Amino acid sequence: MTIALGHKNPKKSGGASRRHFSLGLVNLTLLYILNRLDFAAKSRRLEIEKIAICFVIEIHQLLAMSHVIAFFNQSGGVGKTTVTQNIGYQLSTKGHRVLLLDMDPQASLTTFMGVDVAQLDKTIYDALVSETDEPLAILHNLYDMDLSPANIVLANAEQELVLADQRELRLKLPLSQVLDNYDFVLIDCPPSLGILSQISLVAATEIIVPIQTQFKALMGTDFLLSTVKKVQRRLNKDLKIAGFIPTMFSAANALDQRTLETIVEQLSPIAQVFSPIPRATAIAEASEYGKPLAISPKKNSAILTIFEEIAKAIEKLE
Repeated sequence: MTIALGHKNPKKSGGASRRHFSLGLVNLTLLYILNRLDFAAKSRRLEIEKIAICFVIEIHQLLAMSHVIAFFNQSGGVGKTTVTQNIGYQLSTKGHRVLLLDMDPQASLTTFMGVDVAQLDKTIYDALVSETDEPLAILHNLYDMDLSPANIVLANAEQELVLADQRELRLKLPLSQVLDNYDFVLIDCPPSLGILSQISLVAATEIIVPIQTQFKALMGTDFLLSTVKKVQRRLNKDLKIAGFIPTMFSAANALDQRTLETIVEQLSPIAQVFSPIPRATAIAEASEYGKPLAISPKKNSAILTIFEEIAKAIEKLE
């Protein structure tokens, strides 16, 4: 087993050299622990190795000072992909280095970024199922962001990872190799509670939940929060909920108004509830163009203001 914890980014400040020095010490610590595995009982080796790897990744994440944000909701059609893409773009316009991860086999994020999924030689799938430390496939400089793309092949990972060693770390490990190159990593999670969502939450430092302003969508929130608590308790104790984003809101619809009021009442004690994103054809048209809304031919200033609000809140995450 080998672990690479990222390469020095020439664009980073002088503090990077100190962080890399610290990472060198962490690597030496890990090597020492793994060498001691020879003296451990065989039944305990995998457990000790997993603890050691998690320790190193968490220390590296702290030193890299990166935020890994999972946009998560087990329901489909709530706007996760649109929010991920556009908030990523808003962060990039502020000078932040942004990596988008497409963890949905539908590959909507990849398509929304203007990438032809049929032409991809490598995708995020290759790193997730690799037994030889395959690096993340990354497409660079797409609207000033980087993207680890997906295609339908990613659906196979749900089955292939069932019995895989250290399956919970299958995203966190390859992501740790490039984390030092980014300020923010945004994960577009699939609309499910399967393995792909689980490993996304394990890799994340924060979660943001897009939630449609419909009563049925609100009813699924309890189950979603229960899932997050299980991950926090068993796999990622430092995972935090950074906010809720009401989506597809119609101010003229009385049901939407009541649902929004309930969302604010029930969820604001847990985390910030951002301004609701209204229904708008401009968002769908931007997706059709394969561009973020801000640079799409048809913009919507009200929605862009909300994306800017959310991006500013994300900048303030500790």
